[in-house]
Amino acid sequence: MWESLKGFIKPGSEDERLVGEIDMARLPRHVAIIMDGNGRWAARRGLPRIQGHKAGSESVRETAETCARLGISYLTLYAFSKENWKRPRQEVVRLWRLLRDSLRTDGRLFMENNLRLRAIGQRPGIPRLVLKELERLEKATERNTRMTLILALNYGGRAEILEAVNRILRSRTVRARDLDEELFSGFLYTGGIPDPDLLIRTSGERRVSNFLLWQIAYTELWITPVLWPDFRRKDLFEAVIDYQKRDRRFGDVQSRPENQG
Repeated sequence: MWESLKGFIKPGSEDERLVGEIDMARLPRHVAIIMDGNGRWAARRGLPRIQGHKAGSESVRETAETCARLGISYLTLYAFSKENWKRPRQEVVRLWRLLRDSLRTDGRLFMENNLRLRAIGQRPGIPRLVLKELERLEKATERNTRMTLILALNYGGRAEILEAVNRILRSRTVRARDLDEELFSGFLYTGGIPDPDLLIRTSGERRVSNFLLWQIAYTELWITPVLWPDFRRKDLFEAVIDYQKRDRRFGDVQSRPENQG
């Protein structure tokens, strides 16, 4: 594990000190992030909001690389919620264009680093050219195994649950007496993906914003005042260290070691 961090972490730096506090045997398997604060970051600098989103793209790249180097298996990023359509039309158009351009330019990085891309959310409604790039990269990376990067796009937690219910009703193969949590989970967008162990929210806001409502039932939450464009690997290391201090009991009276990490 340390081998993958060589050349990435500067010797003698704060990053190296923080990495030394991480128990590599107890890493969260799945980290989810609500990337918040791009607009405020731009406003504080007198810049258009889109500049905040562009700056946030660098945080995405650094966070994804850091997670992959640490050995985290899944990283889910809340990239565009169903509620985001309420924003000014010009901002929405530019957001989707920025994502399309990123998918085009970052495809090589996915292949070189053995990363898989998946998307969750309502695909109808995603702009056609963006969906084309998204599905192209999903197909190209489907056999990659180092880490799965999941983008939540046109996503809403309540909508996901309702869609799962409707799929069950349409399937006509699930009997009511057989339906349990595990079976229901398989009908969600995230079917086959383990629930997040750690949810990070930037910008200091204390809400889950309709994100992975079913999946985060026992997820550990870590909230930082850092705005997303300023989020760097140091902040991720701090979140992981804090996560490893938690006593994860999953409703039991004592910790269950097999569920930690």
